[in-house]
Order: sequence, then structure tokens, then C-alpha cells
Amino acid sequence: MPEGDVVWRTAQRLHAALAGHRLTLWELRWPSLATTDLRGGQVLDVVSAGKHLLCRIERDDRRFTLHSHLRMEGSWHLRRAGSGSAVSGRRLTEADIRAVLGTDQWTAIGHRLGMLDLVATSDEHTLVGHLGPDVLGASWDPGAVVAALERHPTRAIGDLLLDQRVLAGVGTFYMAEALFLRGVSPWTPAGQLPMDRLAALVDLVSRLMTANRDRGVQITTGDARQGRTNYVHARSGRPCRRCGEIIRVAMIGEAPRDRTAFYCPRCQPGPAPDADTPPPAPLGARRRGEARIRRR
Repeated sequence: MPEGDVVWRTAQRLHAALAGHRLTLWELRWPSLATTDLRGGQVLDVVSAGKHLLCRIERDDRRFTLHSHLRMEGSWHLRRAGSGSAVSGRRLTEADIRAVLGTDQWTAIGHRLGMLDLVATSDEHTLVGHLGPDVLGASWDPGAVVAALERHPTRAIGDLLLDQRVLAGVGTFYMAEALFLRGVSPWTPAGQLPMDRLAALVDLVSRLMTANRDRGVQITTGDARQGRTNYVHARSGRPCRRCGEIIRVAMIGEAPRDRTAFYCPRCQPGPAPDADTPPPAPLGARRRGEARIRRR
């Protein structure tokens, strides 16, 4: 699932292309919104709120917000207005297109969007009001996040970092990488971490996401070479870059909202649900024990 830095970057690109221009094209391929029409409206801005995108539009002295969420596979793409790939032909009729917004200069196409809503801008809170402080937002408040973590002393710290009501924008990638860098097992109860360690963890999450928000590759190791950009996420069954132990993966959180957590059992000592099970095969292996790893 795209995380806060990807969504922030998407909002920046959409804002640069659409803000200040009037809509000449409006098509929402979403059953509840299919008959809406905001052509002629002016795009005021496009902003991110955690993993959510908010496109604000003014028409006839009324302000509306088109809200979208990328979920697992969603994305927004920009094409020059009038180009065949954007406004005519096969591209525009692809089954995975959910929204098309166009101005005289650009067309924005939403593919495989997981959520799409249209509300009065004054009602935005009904869609994003539940979110905790946005890691990349202007009102980012790390102290409020630490306080929220301390209010749930029995919950696993990895699960709390994924809870958008605690802090908005973090997904499994930044959860796993930040906890590895701080040497904390994802299943450690938050109450077992003193306030200074919680504060350091929250600060690290913020710094990692801020460093990555302007580039297309998420890097936590400082090494931009392919296959070397991160420590544990999606590396189960492979050796830890620090100690050589096999990276493990297990589910964290309550079903059906549980998510995958990658970790190194040696670098991140503490509770883990799979501590007594054999090491996993590498992700992408053709069969257990056979990994598709290219040697360079």
C-alpha cells in the first residue's frame, strides 16, 4: 500500500498541474458518483492527509472536496491535455480507471482507487477527522503522537505505528524499517518502552519519511543501489544486512486489520509470534528454500 510519502508526492504533482485551473473534463466511474458534474469548477488545491488525497474545487460559490484513497494498488497519473493516451482511445476506457479530471492543460487519471467520495469541503472531517497527526503535514505534532502511544501500554508498538488514528501516513514499510533501526521488536508492548525511546522512534519515522518524500525510491540504508535500499521490509528469508540472521515475517494486529511485520530476531530482541518456527523461505522463492536472487 502506498504510504504517506508517496501520497504526499502524488498530491504535490496533482496540485502543480491542476490548481488554479478550471475543469473541462469530469468523469467519475464510481456508482454513487457517476452522475456528478463539476465541469467549470476551479481547482483550489490538492493536499494529502496521511494516506488520503483531498482535491478541493469551487463551483458556483460552493466548495467541494473529491476524496480518494489509493489502498493497495491505486495511483493517479497525469497526461497532457489533448494527447491520445489521455483523452481518447484505449487508455481512457481501461477497466481500472475510476476518475478522470481534466483542465485545458492536464488530465489526471485515477487508476484502481480504493476509495472515492465527493463532499462539501466543510464536511471533510467526516472522511479524515479520525486521523492522528500527519507525519508530513504542516501541523505535525510528535509530542501528541508519543502521548497517544503511551495511552495504549499493552498494544504492540508495531500495531500502534500502523494505526492511522495514532499517526497518519505510516504503513508496513516505515513501521518495519524504523523499528529495525531502533532495535525494537514490532510486538513489544508500547508500555515497555520509556518515553525517550518512544520519542526517538517517532522522530526517526518523521525523518525517514521526510527524506524520502521528494524521491521515487524509499531508502532507509543510505544506499540507493537496486536491492540495497532497505533493511528488513519484504526481505524475509534473506540474511540481515547487519548480523546475518535470517529476516522473519509474521502478522501483527487484530484480524481482519492485521498486517505483515518484517524483523530481524537478533537485532530486534523481544516478543515475536514465530520465534519457534523455522526461518521462512525468501519472498519470491519458486519453492521453499529456492530463492530467485540475482548475483551481481
